[in-house]
Amino acid sequence: METSRTDVRAAARRWIAEDVDPRAQAELQQLVDADSPELADRMSGMPRFGTAGLRAAVRAGANGMNRAVVVRTTAGVAEWLSAHGHGGGVVVVGRDARHGSADFAADTAGVLAAAGFDVRVLPEALPTPVLAHAVRALDAVAGIQITASHNPPQDNGYKLYLRGGIHLVDPTDSEIEAAVAATPAANSVPRTENWSIHESALEDYLARVATLPRGSARELRIAATALHGVGAQPLREALRRAGFEDVHLVASQADPDPDFPTVGFPNPEEPGTTDALLALAAEVGADLAVALDPDADRCALGVPVDGGWRMLRGDETGVLLARHILSTLDDKADALVATTIVSATMLRSIAAEFGVRYDETLTGFKWLVRAGDGAGTGLVYAYEEALGHCVDPDFVRDKDGISTAVLASDLAATLKAAGRSLPELLDELSTAHGLHETGQISVRVSDLAEIPRTMRRLRARPPAELAETPVNVEDLLPRTDALVITGAGGLRVVIRPSGTEPKLKCYLQVVEQVDELPAAKRRAADRLAALERAVSELVRGG
Repeated sequence: METSRTDVRAAARRWIAEDVDPRAQAELQQLVDADSPELADRMSGMPRFGTAGLRAAVRAGANGMNRAVVVRTTAGVAEWLSAHGHGGGVVVVGRDARHGSADFAADTAGVLAAAGFDVRVLPEALPTPVLAHAVRALDAVAGIQITASHNPPQDNGYKLYLRGGIHLVDPTDSEIEAAVAATPAANSVPRTENWSIHESALEDYLARVATLPRGSARELRIAATALHGVGAQPLREALRRAGFEDVHLVASQADPDPDFPTVGFPNPEEPGTTDALLALAAEVGADLAVALDPDADRCALGVPVDGGWRMLRGDETGVLLARHILSTLDDKADALVATTIVSATMLRSIAAEFGVRYDETLTGFKWLVRAGDGAGTGLVYAYEEALGHCVDPDFVRDKDGISTAVLASDLAATLKAAGRSLPELLDELSTAHGLHETGQISVRVSDLAEIPRTMRRLRARPPAELAETPVNVEDLLPRTDALVITGAGGLRVVIRPSGTEPKLKCYLQVVEQVDELPAAKRRAADRLAALERAVSELVRGG
């Protein structure tokens, strides 16, 4: 144990000597001087590429988001790009407004420029979809956005796009990690300020978003929030250009603030996060409420119902937008829509109604944009239940909260002009395709080893029934670490480890055919509650 502590202190001293940031050097030196037990975690290895890049707490040491980690990571990315024939190509660099983002973006641009790439830096803190669009528009060999999306205030991240504005998948992520591991000390990686500013990035993005509406109705009052992120003004301008002028922002959340002072967790999915938005919507008599996450790649919708307001689930928004897109699509010959294995299954039925192709992928947009033939050929819409929607895949090959908000406003205004509403359309879809009631159970653990133990136990002793319904269990290994449980009445449960948090996540669905809608809703709610109890007992070993 003493040898281990000695090794950790020695590793920390080497990291300090090789760092490029005096503030981080001082922070880590304090831990060394105090012989802090935290050192072991700080030096436990650099962050690894997850769903789309790196995310970690902003702190000194190998296991954090800091300038030294960013410099070494970018050196590895540059080496991989050059080794694969992309040396000297265009790379776009953007950032959000989180702690450290400006410095991290400058270091990223500096390393790439010194490595011979044509680096275009976005002129200010801007939404992630603006960066994703610029990568495609400039035919860049890569794009890097400094952002931690909807993570807590202490985090930041490094999101990597490859040519075409798509995320990396295995084995590319492993190859880049190997290149990063082989990089020299951070303070020996060359950097230069020989890059250019991509001044028109936001203008180019907004010009395309303004063309998204399918209908002509524009009478709609919208309440919106950016949750202290970078999306407020781009959203307002996108809506204005699309013809929606009556927009009210939550003033206390409109300006970027990396501390996110008015929300406990800056994720529209979290209970309470949209309280201020819904209060504003009620106050101004809005027709639609829109919540973006801090980097504006996710969008949540709120609707008036029964004299109050409620936020729609991602699956509900997903099928509404899918129907809107398919019902206004001129050429459906090769059209494809896609969602993930943890989303509701109504999209499959809607696709069949319109005679278009449907695919169900693993979780994450790195898979959704490759739906169908592995390249997303013909893709016109994709969504995941976690509030991610890709409404114009030729434009942004990723989730895009701002374009989603514009298209949702188009749908809401079209319905309003016809004397209808989004909840009414949802009811019509449920009547036609079955009422899909969904839920989610997350089991947070303090010991990460508990998650693989639970998955092994479930594989060794899979359930024969859940909530008095006989079930079948499909193991998705080796494609992904997940179990899919299905039974009569549209029962479906997907159990998998979270990709970003110490949680085991369970996604639940039941489907009721509708004779009389209120009765079907009561039956579905009862069945879902029983399924939630059964799954909770199952994963907790009860």
